[in-house]
Amino acid sequence: MRRTARLITGPALAVAAAALAAAPAYGGGTDNLAVSPTIVVPGAEVTVDTKACGPDGSAAGDATAVGAGTFTLVPGTHEEKATGRFRVPPSAQPGTYEIVATCSGKQHTTVTGDLVVSLTAVKDPALPRGSVKTGVGGALGPDPVQTAAGVAALAVAAAGGTWLLHRRVRGDGN
Repeated sequence: MRRTARLITGPALAVAAAALAAAPAYGGGTDNLAVSPTIVVPGAEVTVDTKACGPDGSAAGDATAVGAGTFTLVPGTHEEKATGRFRVPPSAQPGTYEIVATCSGKQHTTVTGDLVVSLTAVKDPALPRGSVKTGVGGALGPDPVQTAAGVAALAVAAAGGTWLLHRRVRGDGN
């Protein structure tokens, strides 16, 4: 049994190592432009950053594809990234646009990232709302008349139960 496990594990590890080597890491490699948020509505502000320019590098950004013109990426204090911002014009049409940044200095590396313009805002995931149909039952709802009727029915039942228990204790109920 142990020998079979080794035979299967060896090829499995080789395949996994090859897949990890071929797949980009989360967030991509250093030769790309991170666009945040990636999906925006016209008029929104967009932040871009890259590590491709080095720890002290800056870059010239180009968002003319979406109609925003050029912008500058400057060295940031976070993770040695060059960071810049631009605003998507209100007249931008829905679609996917390529944003480009060219590093200055010794690097002269060009990096790109995609920006998606949508006419509807992408909302952050929220907690679920509403009721769940479990078959167990539920509240009467927001109708105040039904709520008052339910409270009155409970009050009558409580009063009747109390009266019956009181009669039984006194011996009147036999």
